[in-house]
Amino acid sequence: MDYQATLDYIYSFVDYGLKSRYKYSPETFDLTRMRTLLARLGDPQRRLASVHVAGTKGKGSVAAMTASILHRAGYRTGLYTSPHLHDFCERIQLDGNPISSESLAGLTSGLRPMFDSLPGVTTFEITTALAHEWFARQKADFAVFEVGLGGRLDATNVLYPNVCAITSISYDHIQLLGRTLPEIAEEKAGIIKPGVPVVSAPQKPEVMEKISFIAKERGARLSVVGRDWSVERDGFSLARQRFAIWNGESPRREFDIPLLGPHQVENASVAVAIIEEIRGQGFEISDEALHDGLASVNWPGRFEVVQRGDKTIILDCAHNRDSTARLVATMREMFPGARPMLIFGSSDDKDVSGMLAELLPLANRVIVARADHPRASNPEQLLEAIRANAVALSANLAHTVSQAVADAMQDSEPVVLITGSIFLVAEARAEIHSVTTPHAESKS
Repeated sequence: MDYQATLDYIYSFVDYGLKSRYKYSPETFDLTRMRTLLARLGDPQRRLASVHVAGTKGKGSVAAMTASILHRAGYRTGLYTSPHLHDFCERIQLDGNPISSESLAGLTSGLRPMFDSLPGVTTFEITTALAHEWFARQKADFAVFEVGLGGRLDATNVLYPNVCAITSISYDHIQLLGRTLPEIAEEKAGIIKPGVPVVSAPQKPEVMEKISFIAKERGARLSVVGRDWSVERDGFSLARQRFAIWNGESPRREFDIPLLGPHQVENASVAVAIIEEIRGQGFEISDEALHDGLASVNWPGRFEVVQRGDKTIILDCAHNRDSTARLVATMREMFPGARPMLIFGSSDDKDVSGMLAELLPLANRVIVARADHPRASNPEQLLEAIRANAVALSANLAHTVSQAVADAMQDSEPVVLITGSIFLVAEARAEIHSVTTPHAESKS
């Protein structure tokens, strides 16, 4: 199979990432299938050290930071994340480099008989198995796995990790994970394993109560940023920010990160706490590796600032109300007094009214666009919602993301904010950076 045929094959199975409505249950997400797949591969997940990261927001950033530090420490490090921005191969990385399209095609072709023989197997299960097998074949020392959805029933939850981590939990996928924060937290905390240390970001009290209960029940030592780790943000610019972190056993240390916003300091602090747990298990990771790994992490589309002529463009994948509120706070901090042009589009299973409540008071004008993805919201309905909630705000419809970007570049407003979904940001980023994406995600 060539690369496009490989993608067509992978997406020919049930892909819940392209659906907005389905049943989230042990019958739909049967971990027995994932365990069967890995058993047929010789259980590669048992042959390497690993970190498992769940959460509503920030889990990708924490995973990328942790992998970057481990790589800088000299460990051959895999990173498994989803979804991708521009190309499917981004999901499976080794030492910061995506698997090549040729390698993915060859790996998939070789394992195809096994996939075909397993009734009900899903796209995400196949992709997760491919990641495990690729890391094993490449003799990775460590792998960092980001949960796809929830945690308890996620295909990644067959790991035997060295450390588990839970990033900030807020309302998202409520029709699947639960309509209260404790219900959502219970699903996320489903990754906690007996006796395996767990690191948590700061959480709302009712969320922390649920995480603490599950950790105690499973005999997992819990370390919490903001409680067990003290953090202080020391300064920021449009290029990077600085923070200090310490606890009773670790002296105050300062780090630089290229990811912006107070929430990324929180995420970086979780990554540092993860590394300290790994250090405590006998792995050698120098302070220099910690500094270099955080300073060099690459995680685009997260308050990514791009200069194009006299325009400052911010690309951010915020897609629920909590992450949008953090985005707006970072915008006000970085661009005080600015009224940016907003390019907005969302997936149809998201809290659009909540996101707009945060974004509309910030914006000068809105252009609504629909990403080329099955879950993208109807742009006419988004436009109606915007005009109903911000009567005085200029709001227009662009038929494509490309047209929206072109319209924004011709406007007199110097600051442009593009947000609402990862799919929208990916298309806009490709347009702005002239990224060639010959192997776009299948939309079938």
